[in-house]
Amino acid sequence: MTETFIIHLERASARRPHVDAMVQKSPYPAQIWPACDGAKMDPAERANLIADAAVFQPAYPFALSMGEVGCFESHRSVWRHMVENRIESALILEDDVAIDVAAFRHAVELAQSHVAELGYIQFQVRTVKAPFAVVSQAGPLALIRPQVVPLRTSAQLVSLAAAQRLLAASEQIDRPVDGFLQMFWETGVHPHCVVPSGVSDLTAEAGGSTVSRKRTLWQKLIAAAKRWTYRSQIATLSRTRG
Repeated sequence: MTETFIIHLERASARRPHVDAMVQKSPYPAQIWPACDGAKMDPAERANLIADAAVFQPAYPFALSMGEVGCFESHRSVWRHMVENRIESALILEDDVAIDVAAFRHAVELAQSHVAELGYIQFQVRTVKAPFAVVSQAGPLALIRPQVVPLRTSAQLVSLAAAQRLLAASEQIDRPVDGFLQMFWETGVHPHCVVPSGVSDLTAEAGGSTVSRKRTLWQKLIAAAKRWTYRSQIATLSRTRG
């Protein structure tokens, strides 16, 4: 059986009406899942979670923000719940997506027929860039295997086996959850995507991001250079390890 978990940070109260509407739009029995607030985690627990050195290569070039730590632990908590309760598959949604009910149901149906085999199937809010391989098609829908796993964890269907692998591989974290998911050669889980997904980004309308950080112009320029280098390294590894 598949269940839906909508990750919602309680203090993001502006999003709650939207979250309640998402519950009604879910194709599976849904519950609102309490997001982890990274800033309010037990300090010892947080210190044990965040690695002192890079867990995987290439090393992530930025320090994790409290929002990124909380976001990662929120997803880990759903994976942990799946493993502890032997939930066959879970539709995991973040609370800042808009759902086109008809389109999303078709996308989920295609994903559901392959999730046991593939493990992790994303419903991206942005266009998935080539190159990618088409695994299956159903009318206008395609299930694809991107060479470079797209960032964002807005919506995804996850199998129990994938949750087990991801949980084991993230006992300590050194990068945001979407960056972690790109590293399929380390996790043993290669996320696929259904396009079109039937979901879109609603961050601004849902009350703004709870993860983003503020930087000066100079900090932004330095960060952009580091990000370009890191993403180039990830792209190279994705191509050679895929």
